[in-house]
Amino acid sequence: MSQSQRQARIPVYKKIIQDKIKEWMIKEFLNYRLSKQGYVDSDVLKTPLGTRIIIYAERPNWIIGRKGVIVKELTDLLSKKLGVDNPIIDVTPIQSPELNPKIIANRIAWAMTKGVKFRRAGMIAIRQIMDGGAKGAEITISGKLTSERSRFEKYVYGIVYKNGYDSRTKVQRFVGQVLLKPGLYGIEVRITPPVRFSDEYRIKPPGREAAAEVQAQQVSEGGGEGGEQTET
Repeated sequence: MSQSQRQARIPVYKKIIQDKIKEWMIKEFLNYRLSKQGYVDSDVLKTPLGTRIIIYAERPNWIIGRKGVIVKELTDLLSKKLGVDNPIIDVTPIQSPELNPKIIANRIAWAMTKGVKFRRAGMIAIRQIMDGGAKGAEITISGKLTSERSRFEKYVYGIVYKNGYDSRTKVQRFVGQVLLKPGLYGIEVRITPPVRFSDEYRIKPPGREAAAEVQAQQVSEGGGEGGEQTET
């Protein structure tokens, strides 16, 4: 590889790194700005017309605001403060919010800030997850729960995979925090979605062709036996 080719590739790598840094900054800004409006996640896409930002939220109306005031404010801030080229914001509702661990953790945190006991908040969240169709759920709440010493309590229902490929790729996990007067509390949520896992198997019944072959074989075997009997 010549020196000119190396110099030509360096700006490409720098451009990729700069784009990833800007994408991270956009997501961090949205998470900080919309944490109380039910923000869950976002996608940043480069288009010929500008930068399209898809915001996933539990309640889109809270993020859009009255007559789109909040969206307009976000567009101005992203353009002026972060230098985003022509930002276009779309807000999309989350499908099956009861199966999203971040939404569940935010609900528990919000309930605890309103004075709800952590056990009650955890059990209500478990019930919501299972009513949403999940195969299993685990909620761990840590902090100064009942004394000055920090400890944790765990609530488990159903099947929750902890090891193996399925636990890394299919089980959804989120860790959040909530700051109360006694101190900082941690909330960890694991949800086993209603999908097929590696240890599940089904025995399929024979198809029509296979059943026809078995039936024809049985008929042929029966005919052969009858022919031998008539000859004797």
